[in-house]
Amino acid sequence: MKSVQNTAFYFLAFLLFIQCKENSKKEKTIATSENEIQYAKGLEIYKHQGFTILKITNPWPEAKENFTYILQEKNGLIPDSLKQFPLIQIPLKSIVVTSTTHIPALELLGVENTLVGFPDTNYISSEKTRKRIDVGKVREVGINENLNTEVLIEMNPDLIVSFGLNNSNPTLDNLQKSGLKVMLNGDWTEQSPLGKAEWIKFFGALYGLDSKANTIFSNIVKEYNSTLALAQKVTQKPTVLCGAMYQDQWYVPQGESWAALFLKDAQSQYLWADTKGNGSLSVPFEAVLEKTQNADFWIAPGDFSSLKQMSESNPHYNQFASFKNKKVYSYAINKGAKGGIVYFEWSPTRPDWVLKDLIKILHPELLPNHKLYFFQKLE
Repeated sequence: MKSVQNTAFYFLAFLLFIQCKENSKKEKTIATSENEIQYAKGLEIYKHQGFTILKITNPWPEAKENFTYILQEKNGLIPDSLKQFPLIQIPLKSIVVTSTTHIPALELLGVENTLVGFPDTNYISSEKTRKRIDVGKVREVGINENLNTEVLIEMNPDLIVSFGLNNSNPTLDNLQKSGLKVMLNGDWTEQSPLGKAEWIKFFGALYGLDSKANTIFSNIVKEYNSTLALAQKVTQKPTVLCGAMYQDQWYVPQGESWAALFLKDAQSQYLWADTKGNGSLSVPFEAVLEKTQNADFWIAPGDFSSLKQMSESNPHYNQFASFKNKKVYSYAINKGAKGGIVYFEWSPTRPDWVLKDLIKILHPELLPNHKLYFFQKLE
């Protein structure tokens, strides 16, 4: 009898040893998996068998906290060490997003039919998604700062993708307390053109379409870099003025911002390229006039749609050479059916189109057959 007990004891100990070894292997795999993100600074994706670890490391500027989410595939086994994090079942069947910049990713991945809600749908410019809005398949869910909790609870989407301006997000907290799944997206904090575009992989992970997202992004990188190489052949860089007056100040992109990096890659002399920071810089009109009165081009002068409209808004615009020479280009002309600006919606996902537009404007001989997509010359 004692021999049988000893045998059972050793067999049980052996099983426990094997289980510990397996758990150890699993934990080791989690720790050593490589991040699949190359350009984006605020996103990390770690693929594993049956699940994905998705991290948002810069949800808002100067954030001191990050967020980890576990995306579970059907029948995927989640290690105990990860069960402390929010769990989301993938692929998603329904989603609510809160920024127009999310719409292109859904459409490029072919999952736009899963979109069931959006705050203020008039901002959406895409014709494909507007058709779904018009037939009532995409519902209004309030505004970003005050999403309609009752409507969202009734809809019960698989996931709400939102964003935070800081660490105070009471609306999102209430939605989570109501049992809804909420995920923060930090694509808007990225400053490099390709860094913003790489967030299509965020949505690819949510739908189990990682391979498709990688292929789309690789093509964008290829187009962007080939266009960049073409631009680097130029010998002269035209000077560029940006922005416009708002109240008593002129706002221009700072030298490390997303907009300024495009102008740098397009081989121009952006006249505030040497400033530090990635936001907007407030400059008195007199300082702008002194520095940029003779600039060759004026890119993105606010939301104006004609030179007449600009002049009526501020007669001082007539003092700039770029205005006199009709070399003013705006992103505000190309709009959707309800007035949503296409540039705001699509430019983060398609930086290759933005770069081609700028090179066509600044160095037209390099892209003679390119038709401007975002920017249009003001008349």
